[in-house]
Amino acid sequence: VRSRRQRQMCIRDSCMACHTSGIAGAPMLGDAGAWTDRLTKGIETVYTNAINGINGMPARGTCMDCSDDEVIAAIDYILDNSK
Repeated sequence: VRSRRQRQMCIRDSCMACHTSGIAGAPMLGDAGAWTDRLTKGIETVYTNAINGINGMPARGTCMDCSDDEVIAAIDYILDNSK
């Protein structure tokens, strides 16, 4: 089980590289509209896509040692900061 600090480092290192720059069409942190479009398919689809990868996004956003729960927590963090 990772500590809160370790989870934050995973988000910073694995998620934010793309989700703060828009690399490969990644919806950006803080862009409510981009996330709203993705959420029309349901939150479970967003979670599944993050875990398995979709389009230019690799599985788990390159954090191959992140558990499903950690990937889901990262998505929740991004969504909470994109309203």
